[in-house]
Amino acid sequence: MSDLDIRPATPDDLPAIVAMLADDPLGAQRESPDDLTPYRAAFERLTGDPNQHVVVAARSGQVVGTLQLTVVPGLSRRGSTRSIIEGVRVHSAERGGGLGTLLIEWAVAESERQGCRLVQLTSDATRTDAHRFYERLGFEASHVGFKKAL
Repeated sequence: MSDLDIRPATPDDLPAIVAMLADDPLGAQRESPDDLTPYRAAFERLTGDPNQHVVVAARSGQVVGTLQLTVVPGLSRRGSTRSIIEGVRVHSAERGGGLGTLLIEWAVAESERQGCRLVQLTSDATRTDAHRFYERLGFEASHVGFKKAL
């Protein structure tokens, strides 16, 4: 995978990012690749915040993976900073080839570089393959998550 470049996302990457977010049964229900307006507004908010890192994995100029890393300062755990990994996606043509592992390894390394003491993520309860993937990478299903739609 030496031809792979993990780099900050640019506005030009948004169509590919949103297409990957929509390319599964859950994403197909909640994403709208035909209207990038809300994604552009969100991207501007994210890139204006130094604690937000939206990255893409590109091969030969084509976006083939993405994730968002959020660095969260906190008081708990003796004032520890933690990071949250969100929106991990790998292009369907690239799945099973190790790209997801490289993206998560990048996020963990960047979290350490940012001084984080803990990396956390959530995964939809129905994504059992993803759960096995994260456990293989050393993550533990140690908490029960709750969400409330607003």
